[in-house]
Amino acid sequence: MDELLEDLLKKIKNGTYPPGSQLPSGRDLADVYDVSQSTISRAVATLREQGVLVGRPGRGVFVAESSRP
Repeated sequence: MDELLEDLLKKIKNGTYPPGSQLPSGRDLADVYDVSQSTISRAVATLREQGVLVGRPGRGVFVAESSRP
């Protein structure tokens, strides 16, 4: 999961996922990274705890506006 976290953070830093943007669905991320959806859920939860991502009920997961990973 460390590689997954590092790659997501890299994509946030390089602007692939800029502040305020929505991340792809958990299913899509699982397909891209060839991991289970539970692994994606754990990674997203970790980044939410760090304040890098925010969840918006009924809308999805977004990069925090003030995200500075």
